[in-house]
Amino acid sequence: MKPFTLQEIAAACGGQYVGSEEMKSARVTSVERDSRQIKDGSLFLAIKGGRVDGHDFIEKCYEQGAVCALCEKAPANAEKPYILVPSTLDAVKDIAKAYREKFDIPIVGVSGSVGKTSTKEMLYAVLSQKFRTHKTQGNLNNELGVPLTLLAMPEDAEAAVIEMGISGFGEMERLSRMVQPTICVLTIIGCCHLENLGDRDGVCRAKTEMFLHARENAAYILNGDDDKLGAIHDVNGTEPIFFGLSEKNRYHAENIANNGEGGVSCTLCFDGTQLDVVIPAIGSYMVSNALAAVAAGRLLGLTDEELKNGVQAYKTVGSRANVINTGRLRVIDDCYNANPTSVSASIDSLQNFGGRTVAILGDMKELGKDELSLHFDTGRYAKDKGVNLVLAVGPLATELARGADGMWFESIEALEQELPDLLQDGDTVLVKASHSMQFEKITAFIKENFT
Repeated sequence: MKPFTLQEIAAACGGQYVGSEEMKSARVTSVERDSRQIKDGSLFLAIKGGRVDGHDFIEKCYEQGAVCALCEKAPANAEKPYILVPSTLDAVKDIAKAYREKFDIPIVGVSGSVGKTSTKEMLYAVLSQKFRTHKTQGNLNNELGVPLTLLAMPEDAEAAVIEMGISGFGEMERLSRMVQPTICVLTIIGCCHLENLGDRDGVCRAKTEMFLHARENAAYILNGDDDKLGAIHDVNGTEPIFFGLSEKNRYHAENIANNGEGGVSCTLCFDGTQLDVVIPAIGSYMVSNALAAVAAGRLLGLTDEELKNGVQAYKTVGSRANVINTGRLRVIDDCYNANPTSVSASIDSLQNFGGRTVAILGDMKELGKDELSLHFDTGRYAKDKGVNLVLAVGPLATELARGADGMWFESIEALEQELPDLLQDGDTVLVKASHSMQFEKITAFIKENFT
């Protein structure tokens, strides 16, 4: 970390410092919420959760080398400093904001209903060709994850890509206040978190809260193919930079060819330049992600060669459009999360493969009052696209199965009993549902039984 003292931290969050005067100048080496990750010099965040109260581990963290604890109640017999605050979760946001302000580097904030993580990874691959780049790890994109990501930024970072995820109004404004992006990237405004946001107009309003605390002279890179984002023509006095598959966008693509596991080949076109690339991933939506990253890279002075090398260095992460060959069939493991927009995109990717196609789909959560009709429409989309077999799991997915003329199962266990008779050698199988459905169990079952 950059030098960050206990005195600075207490001032940043308005906390009450309790400890010796000489320790106020002690520097923190890391900020940890997990007692198992404590190192010499760590600041421990004592967070009270549903099952575990971090305050119970303060003494252990001191023993393991923590220099201080940020807490809501004073630890008993504390031999090391602590900073007392009304809310640890609120305080860490203020601390992260103060730490971010120590950096004068490009920081890209990225969000959208679909493609946040894949676009973040593409941005990282591109910017890493020129800069030592810090990025969001895993799913640390919420009101705790973002401050932890900022506070993990190493002293020598030259650029950062911060993923920002929300489910309600006001969240993005709070994230933006911490991140203060110098470049804002928005991918797609889709049907997600409608339970809280109402409709796509609400989603757009919530996502564009990112602009509220963007740095002066920030750039705004928006998907011009999206009707909501494409209608934005001025942000804080700045004209957005549009990307998308359509040639109406400044950054667009030609000659798109989906080659299954061979990736997606295309020509990226912008400002009179044409870059022929092969993206090592599946799905035409990855072309849009590449265009967004190239637009950001171009703003930051990358050469055409660096842009091309960066796009072609992209790597998928986790259960996001990860293609697995079991020897008998092919699995598209995309079960990290789902909403109607992302499922439709995954179905498009599925249909790029030859042979029989199977979609194992489950409940999509937080869709609000129209959740049943949205499930039905998603099933109908799969049918219209020619998916050979749709298998649906979960109470909401009954409508999905009905729309697809597919088969419905009450539970994963019920599906697994039938899968040996339903799947065939040579199939390509998409596995996708909201994360809470635990569809990673289905992927594991297929890998174990169809190898």
